Amino acid sequence: MITMLCTVFLSLTLASSVYSETNSPASPPAYTAETELGDQNRVFASRGSNVTLPCRLHRQHGMSFGSVGMRIKWTKLSADESLEEDVLVSMGFHKKSYDSFQGRVHLQEADDDDASLVLSDVSLDDVGKFRCEVIDGIDDVIHEVTLEVQGVVFPYSPRLGRYNLNFHDAEQACLDQDSVVASFDQLYEAWRSGMDWCNAGWLNDGSVQYPVTKPRGPCGGANARAGLRNYGQREKSKSHYDVFCFTSGLKGHLYWLVQPDKLTFTEAVQACQDDGAEIANVAQMYAAWKLNGYDRCDSGWLADGSVRYPISRPRRNCSPTEAAVRFVGFPDKKQKLFGVYCFKGQQ
Repeated sequence: MITMLCTVFLSLTLASSVYSETNSPASPPAYTAETELGDQNRVFASRGSNVTLPCRLHRQHGMSFGSVGMRIKWTKLSADESLEEDVLVSMGFHKKSYDSFQGRVHLQEADDDDASLVLSDVSLDDVGKFRCEVIDGIDDVIHEVTLEVQGVVFPYSPRLGRYNLNFHDAEQACLDQDSVVASFDQLYEAWRSGMDWCNAGWLNDGSVQYPVTKPRGPCGGANARAGLRNYGQREKSKSHYDVFCFTSGLKGHLYWLVQPDKLTFTEAVQACQDDGAEIANVAQMYAAWKLNGYDRCDSGWLADGSVRYPISRPRRNCSPTEAAVRFVGFPDKKQKLFGVYCFKGQQ
């Protein structure tokens, strides 16, 4: 068997080097561990775009692409790499794609040695490791490549407060914000870009971790190294934490809706609708802040009933020490104390 790994070197730089919110740090449990991520090879794409996942064949024993009996199989690995999801299988003229990949994938076949996969309309669910396996007699050629969507990681906890989500609730909480549970790689890249957050949250592999750039007593100890604090794998149904969500760039724009008066939550929802938009969600605010540098020093309702405001240019009375998405809380929805952030998608 001949095994070959195909790699692509790309890097991701998030828009800001500072990441913070105003929640108080949480006290971690007795056991913490730091996790380091080695260099990995990835292909980056934008949400909704097309991307090519490379898989090059090197001929062995006279093998040529498309020969009779050759089988090409693309699969996607689960977050913990314990399961494989079929993406596309090709044998000669017979090709079949599966499930959510139907109609979105095909082989590039640029030349006799090309088994690269073209994936269209990239979604957040496509993020992860793909495996290309070519079988021809005794030859077995394997290529692996990780697909990442450019975006932003953000911490999330529900109205009930900190540490109220089991893993399945965490998945739904992110989905409700038009996002997915973040991967370890995504959290690591966010930490490298300055993310500092002392509340532990679920990742998509079932582990619970949190990023610390400024070591301090309540976050693993002042003498600990900066890094990802790792609580390890937790029981998905019984353990409760916050969650780190991941979303991509905006297909539209987030904006502050100018109104003569403050609004209740119900009035805020209606006001956005009257303006031909919808009330913005938390993920849209983080994407606008982190990726587009959106800055507004006004507290406004968001779709989950929380009130927040984004500051990319710290100044007096507006997050004076750091760029941040400031979290005011989950006030009574009947209070007429806040404005609203709306989101208008691209036509």
